[in-house]
Amino acid sequence: MSNARATHVTRRGILAAGGALGLGAVLAACGDDDSTSSGSADATKAITPGPWTFKDDRGTTVKLDTTPANIVAFTGVAAALYDYGIEVKGVFGPTTTADGKADVQAGDMDVSKLTVLGNEWGQFNIEKYAALTPDVLISTLFDDAGTLWYVPEESKDKILKLAPSVGISVYDRQMPVSLERMYALAESLGANVQATKVVEAKKKFETAAERLRAAAKARPEIKVLAGSASQDIFYVSGSNLSIDLEYFKALGVNIVEPSASALKASGGWFENLSWENVDKYPADIIIMDDRSATIQPADITEATWKKLPAVKAGQVIARSPEPIVSYAKCTPLLDNLAEAIENAKKVA
Repeated sequence: MSNARATHVTRRGILAAGGALGLGAVLAACGDDDSTSSGSADATKAITPGPWTFKDDRGTTVKLDTTPANIVAFTGVAAALYDYGIEVKGVFGPTTTADGKADVQAGDMDVSKLTVLGNEWGQFNIEKYAALTPDVLISTLFDDAGTLWYVPEESKDKILKLAPSVGISVYDRQMPVSLERMYALAESLGANVQATKVVEAKKKFETAAERLRAAAKARPEIKVLAGSASQDIFYVSGSNLSIDLEYFKALGVNIVEPSASALKASGGWFENLSWENVDKYPADIIIMDDRSATIQPADITEATWKKLPAVKAGQVIARSPEPIVSYAKCTPLLDNLAEAIENAKKVA
């Protein structure tokens, strides 16, 4: 069997981004880091004086006398803002791995200089948060109820009393919509969105999208399955709720869809299969959950996995079910899939 750790999984815990199991939320990487944030981002930031107003994806309008300076954010949000030149005072969510290196969701941030309020699902150091004197807390949304991702349910009331909050939806919409919203948020926080780095990143994303569209059109027979691996279960994601899979599908990618009845049990996100049944859905390419708490393809030992045609053909690539929502970070996701489709052998 694979070398994953067992854990008690709540319903909210298993409904993770991208329709795969929320192991990134419930399987810990490592503990808190008490250092402070002083990283550097390349894009220019110019705080504008005067009042700040932003309407988030919950329909909540936050109004402050000045542009927020002390920002605390979910790690993936902080990584996206960093790409626009906006740095945060503290983060919560997967930031460092067990060996102290940057988690995949930390992007280009220097994790050694971040104040980490909680690195695992359910962790959030309220005292440390208060000490940062936060102006605003920012996270993503994975439901219509306005639930702030990685803000613990049991302590959210205490946390949200300390500063206003902003939620950016990454649920049941296509990737460009979430990208536009994060872009707008970064601009409101003082990002110079006319900076060469930012302008070029957006153009590269648009070019990558057209490349993926062309690849999918040229190879409509290539079936792409989105998977996530845990010790006992293989999860096959449906495309209807995830910002990346919805967009891939809109661009013409032939996404393997679990049955409606199977998806119903997870609220539409995924179907869970035993390793004995991992071959239930034929696929030419498998895009695998790259979050650090899931089992990566090279570490899967099950014989049924190794016998899959896509695996034998070497047609397995990474997928980011919780993509860092910046143009710079989403572009490689499109290019990598386009390249895989362009070069794929029909094996399913």
